[in-house]
Formats: sequence, structure tokens, C-alpha cells
Amino acid sequence: MDRSKGSAIQGSETAGSDFLQLDIGRAPAGGRTDWLADRLRAAIADGTLAVGSRLPASRVLAAELRVSRGLVTEAYQRLAETGQVAGRGRAGTVVVAAPVTGRQPRPGPAGPGAPDPAGPFAPGPRGGPVFALRAAPCRIDLAPGAPDLTAFPRTAWLQAERRVLAELTPADFGYGNPQGAPALREAIVGWLALNRGIRAAPDEVVVVAGVAQALGLLAQVLRAEGVRRVAVEDPGSLGARLQLEHGGMRVLPVPVDESGIDTAALAAGPAQAVVLTPAHQFPTGVVLDGERRRELLGWAAAGGVVIEDDYDAEHRYDRAPVPALRALLPEAVCYTGSVSKLLAPALRLGWLLVPPRRLDAVIEAKRYADLGNPVLAQLVLARLMASGELERHLRFVRRRHRARRDAMLRAIAAELPGARVHGAAAGLHLMVTFEGAGGLGAPAGFDDTALAAAALDLGVKAHPLSWHRMTPGAPGLVLGYAAGTAGEIEEGVAVIGAALRGLRGRRGAGPAGARRS
Repeated sequence: MDRSKGSAIQGSETAGSDFLQLDIGRAPAGGRTDWLADRLRAAIADGTLAVGSRLPASRVLAAELRVSRGLVTEAYQRLAETGQVAGRGRAGTVVVAAPVTGRQPRPGPAGPGAPDPAGPFAPGPRGGPVFALRAAPCRIDLAPGAPDLTAFPRTAWLQAERRVLAELTPADFGYGNPQGAPALREAIVGWLALNRGIRAAPDEVVVVAGVAQALGLLAQVLRAEGVRRVAVEDPGSLGARLQLEHGGMRVLPVPVDESGIDTAALAAGPAQAVVLTPAHQFPTGVVLDGERRRELLGWAAAGGVVIEDDYDAEHRYDRAPVPALRALLPEAVCYTGSVSKLLAPALRLGWLLVPPRRLDAVIEAKRYADLGNPVLAQLVLARLMASGELERHLRFVRRRHRARRDAMLRAIAAELPGARVHGAAAGLHLMVTFEGAGGLGAPAGFDDTALAAAALDLGVKAHPLSWHRMTPGAPGLVLGYAAGTAGEIEEGVAVIGAALRGLRGRRGAGPAGARRS
């Protein structure tokens, strides 16, 4: 008896694990599972267990702690339910998400562009949260802005690159034309004629590093002309606003309704230029209707500058194609697009069509910005366009994106009661609003930034709609569906639903009833 007591005491003193220096003897009586789950959760929160770290096998950790395997399994399950760990088959249990709110910064100064250690949703410099969210780890990414990156045509790109390299002369490896490689400008003209109804000459095209650079170049050129006030859609792309403000522009909001941007409000205001997304408005998804188009073109003909961002017009599912504004009034519309939503943002390849009176100034601004885009990537893209490979890729990803859109619609209907869905007919994202009983735009009793932060704490990224507003409006989310599988989308929306229920529970109120527009 004495010997067994001594063994028991000795066992309690040595029952520990090198993993996190866990000492089960410190656990309160009857609360071992809670203690272990809390220790693991704290290690994930402070970065000791980084995203991607693997937890010990439950059998191994149970043996080291001299507890039942069921106790360890239950602690792991609690973390899995909150989205912080996930089973990965033979790879074991892996940390997949770390809490953002309340995370302590690591010692040492942050480098340039480093995310705010307090998290993407903490107050900070304007626009900083967007870039911090992009860099934040997560389990499921439902933020808008990316196509299906797993579908990138690696084989076709590699084959085209090999052919291009085989044909290049030594002189082709020198400095290229800052306006862009002639072969790509010619291919872009053909692509826009077939897909967007735009007729242009290759000399009208400037190859740019995406729509962001196009807006920056135009801001520089317009400021030199004395243009200082530019209108933007509200709600509208926060990224576009940030580019314009960085370029020294004063940005003025113009409301968007079911017919697109309010052209009467635009004409009545002081704006000298306007940036808009007429084929698929971001983020609402509405199309600028015929009457508004005519009014807008009349405003442009009277001296206004129209900048058309055609960011994802190729992705449509349940509606006919919408012609580009540039096709209707080429002498007054600056038109920009890219392959970021078609191939990958990492390529940093896009185009800008400029009316003749501003073309030389834009080319000069591009020259001094970077001497032109890398030539090899331009020539590879030109070959994909000319050979029909890009068109085949578009048809392929359109089918995949449609299926993922449908998965998100089903998940929203099941998991987000009170959600109104906007813009489902085209694009790569949905806008979801939560509207109170008081009617359109009434507050729903919670902050959409808090909802997005709560979802990120559970491992799911999404944009709060308020990020893309300049004036008050209904709270909501902007959810991208192209970059994840149907299963990831369904799980991600379910997590957002759980986060929403948590917020409602704390506030004691919330919207009810779901509908789709």
C-alpha cells in the first residue's frame, strides 16, 4: 500500500511533456481538459504554435501526460470547433488559424509594410487594414479579389514561354518600349474587340502593371492638367480610392443604386472626373443601365473625364454581356483592365486605353514610373491571347466559378438568415447586406467590421462592406467565392454564421428572414 502511494506520488511529479513544457500536475482537479485546451489556445494566440505547426499525436501526448487519450482528443476537438486546428490525415492535427484580436506583438520593430500586430481591424492608417488582412494567416479565404488560382494554366504558360524564348534575339533582352511590347498591344486589341466590343489601334494601348498602376498614372496626368476632384462610386472599391488619394486626388462619393451610379448627382457635383465599374459595379454587382449610360456620356462630352475600370467583365453567368463604355465614346473614356481576375494578380499585367490627347503624357508617366513592364511575361501573354489558349482558359474557369458561386448562395441561404445577396449574376464575389426592419439601409444592430473580425478569429477572411463605403449604409460583407473549393466556401460561410450569431447574442437583437436580389 505504501509502495503504491509512493508510486502514485512519483507519477504525479513526472507526468509532463517537453511539448510546451506541459505539467499536468498544475491542472485543477476535475478541470484537466479545460486546462489543456486553454494552454494550447494560449500558445496559438501568442505565436508559440504558429500556423502550420503540428500538434503531437493524441496517443503520444496522453502517454507523456499520463492521462487518458480521450482527454487529449477532447481538448483538440475544442480547438477544432473554434477553427484553430484541423485534422490533416496522416499529417496529424495542424494549427490552421491564430486569433487576430488581442494578439501580442513580437519583440523588435516591424518592417516596412508589416501588418499591424493588433490585427487588420484595429484603427490605423487609412487603407492599412486592407493590406494587413491580405497578409494575415487564415484557414479559409473569402476575401474578394482573386480568381481560382489553382486553375492557372501552368502547362500552357510554360509551353508559350519556351516558344517565346526560342524566338527571342539578344536585342530583345534589352530595354523594351515603355508603352508595352507591340505583340502584346496587338493581342490586347484583338482580345478587347472579341470580348468587349472595343475597337482600338495598338498605338492606343499602354501596358501597365494592373488597374492600380493605371489609376496612378491617370491621377498623375490629370493633376498636371489641373484636375483635382474625382468622383467614385459609393459603395465602391476601397483599393481604387486609395490609389487616387495617393495620387493627390480629392475623392468625392456619388451614390450607387439599382441602376448604377447616380448620374444626376454626379452632374450636380464639383467632380471633374469619375472612376466607375459600369459592367459589374464593385461591390454591388449592378449594371449601369442605358439611360444612365447616355447621361454619363453626355457629361463626358461636355468635358468630364470618364475612367472605366473593367476589372472582371469576362466573368458572367446569368446575364447577357454588357458593352464597355469605351466602345460607345472612345474619345472621352479612359479604359483599363487586367488579367488579375482572369489568370493571377501576381502577373501584374494590364492595359490602359487613353484618348489621343492624353496618350503621350501617360506614356511619359509610365516611362518614368518603371521603364515598362517585363517583356518576357508580355510576350507569353500575347501568345496565349493570339493562340486561343486564354479564351479556352476563360471558358474553363467560368464553369468552376459558377459552381462555386452556387455553393456560396446555398451556404448563405442556410447559414446567414437575414442576409440579402447582391450581384450574383456575374463576377467573382457577392455582396451581402444585413438590413433592419426599418427598411433599406437601416442599421441591423451590429458592426460589420466586428463581424469580419470575429470571423477572422475563427480562421475565415472576409471584407466588411463598410470598408468600401464613404457614407453610412447597411452593414454587410463582401465575399469572394472564386479562390476556394465548394467545401471551403460552405465551411467558411458556416463560420461567419456562427460569428454572426455570437454578435447577435451579445447585442440581443438581429435581422430575420433571408432574400436574394
